[in-house]
Amino acid sequence: MDQWTLQMGYPVITILGNTTAENRIIITQQHFIYDISAKTKALKLQNNSYLWQIPLTIVVGNRSHVSSEAIIWVSNKSEHHRITYLDKGSWLLGNINQTGYFRVNYDLRNWRLLIDQLIRNHEVLSVSNRAGLIDDAFSLARAGYLPQNIPLEIIRYLSEEKDFLPWHAASRALYPLDKLLDRMENYNIFNEYILKQVATTYIKLGWPKNNFNGSLVQASYQHEELRREVIMLACSFGNKHCHQQASTLISDWISSNRNRIPLNVRDIVYCTGVSLLDEDVWEFIWMKFHSTTAVSEKKILLEALTCSDDRNLLNRLLNLSLNSEVVLDQDAIDVIIHVARNPHGRDLAWKFFRDKWKILNTSCSKIYSQDILFHGENSLASIL
Repeated sequence: MDQWTLQMGYPVITILGNTTAENRIIITQQHFIYDISAKTKALKLQNNSYLWQIPLTIVVGNRSHVSSEAIIWVSNKSEHHRITYLDKGSWLLGNINQTGYFRVNYDLRNWRLLIDQLIRNHEVLSVSNRAGLIDDAFSLARAGYLPQNIPLEIIRYLSEEKDFLPWHAASRALYPLDKLLDRMENYNIFNEYILKQVATTYIKLGWPKNNFNGSLVQASYQHEELRREVIMLACSFGNKHCHQQASTLISDWISSNRNRIPLNVRDIVYCTGVSLLDEDVWEFIWMKFHSTTAVSEKKILLEALTCSDDRNLLNRLLNLSLNSEVVLDQDAIDVIIHVARNPHGRDLAWKFFRDKWKILNTSCSKIYSQDILFHGENSLASIL
């Protein structure tokens, strides 16, 4: 266990088909790092002696048959193995049901066979395997081990997906990718592609409904989580019906002063409404933020205020975040982070962060660790 508890990080296994002999594969392992270029800069990341003893579970399959699970203990940098039933038309899948703490990469031929299987009949693979494939593909592409088109081709099957975990794996990867691509000239191609994958499931699932007494009409937990995930994707990427529904729910709340928005989609509706509608909606949400005493609702309302397309309102909110009588000190960095995630506020947040650095450094160092400010994919520095 020392290899797993004392060595930094975790490995990526790469499985390559042997072009000269059928039923033969080459398995390699290496330290998985998101920023490969960092490996050459940091001495502690240059340690190529890292080795793990890895229990690699595998199955072989084709359109009509999947083999029983086998296990290979991988102990060396590179190993050759013979796999029964592996021929030119068969795909190979490693780390079955994500039971191992490592990522798995394949040669491009195997990736394309897996993509073809998902499109033809995704249920041949278990829910956990489908989610794991999506998560691995996007992570490997982000780290430079895999071309970016592979994960985007994998999610072509999502319109047929009925389970929460694969959708969750996809959406978790798509939002950071969206933030990178929204600055590109051809962003609309990516945007329309995601909307196309989401549309069928969004129409099927619809929106959650309230009973006459205001309580939510209950479905299974997995079903509600799936519906929420799909609604969030639809609204975030600009589905017209999703935008219309969110606007209607916000307008009804304002006109009746009764909040009938289902609890599990309130954050989505608030944010979408603030981004689409006029300043009066922002002021209404601001008023509700001040009047509510529920901590969880207050947090949702504050985040919604950062969704505005109006740069003046975003600037106003950034400046108000420094007033501890208006916004709690522990919420100030959250305001900057969420404004930075808004394409209309990214440069505003960066300028504000630089201009107010002394104040932020003094007040936030008492509350936050340096990780929140500078390290990790959700840190302020990463987003800016």
